[in-house]
Amino acid sequence: MERILKVGFIQQHNTSDIPDNRSRLAAKIRKLAADGAQLIVNQELHDSLYFCQVESTDNCDLALPLDSDANRFYSKLAEETGAVLVTSVFEHRAPGLYHNTAVVYEKDGTVAGKYRKMHIPDDPAYYEKFYFTPGDIGFEPISTSVGKLGVLVCWDQWFPEAARLMALRGAELLIYPTAIGWESSDTDAEKQRQLQAWETVQRGHAVANGLPVIAVNRVGHEPDPSGQTNGILFWGNSFVAGPQGEILHRASNSSEESDVIDIDMNRSEQVRRWWPFLRDRRIDAYSGLTKRFLL
Repeated sequence: MERILKVGFIQQHNTSDIPDNRSRLAAKIRKLAADGAQLIVNQELHDSLYFCQVESTDNCDLALPLDSDANRFYSKLAEETGAVLVTSVFEHRAPGLYHNTAVVYEKDGTVAGKYRKMHIPDDPAYYEKFYFTPGDIGFEPISTSVGKLGVLVCWDQWFPEAARLMALRGAELLIYPTAIGWESSDTDAEKQRQLQAWETVQRGHAVANGLPVIAVNRVGHEPDPSGQTNGILFWGNSFVAGPQGEILHRASNSSEESDVIDIDMNRSEQVRRWWPFLRDRRIDAYSGLTKRFLL
């Protein structure tokens, strides 16, 4: 029998006006909940601009403790709407110690759990190693009233090991809050290769693990404060895929969007019977995976 979970996501264009970004998110969360969403997923670092385009210690002022009033704002929204919320924050853990952290709020407003981003990129315009300490919680699903959520964050989406470990620990969904886009100097052909690779690798996680995947990206242009580049055009294309990698919904590459998608949570059981990858894994032969390189 089907067990339908109604999942909402918010693909938003942000500005430097944090209260406005948060207010617009709140309105969309309320609308999605009114439309029946039981689980609502936000994009990566959804309250602000993507500040990692430059290395500036001043940007550390954006970091907040997890028990701050700003973060309790989402706790209250979860309680108000009766939906489970996946949020993404710049966590101030201790003086000079920061994380890129996903916090999941239960429908009664309590914190169901958190995940600290494990894989931290350091690429042109994505200088995250300057700001974020790698996570120390590991790959642990978060138990909620709508299921066990395998919450990962952005750069984590390129690593099959992260998805697999979440699946092996009982995750029922893989969820990726994301901030990724194009630099203007890339050719159109290169832009399409990047976008297709991003979607393909995540759909591959769905197939390999027999789990639905929810990837929520930001959208719109954000300027480079240093003026060294033309900024990032975030490519949107948030999507939901089923456990065979089938696309259930794909958002625009240029517009804000918030939608509710039905996911049959019982389908994974049947798919894993057809494609028993977990049964056939050669766990006796995989020790090399814990090495950096084998030559």
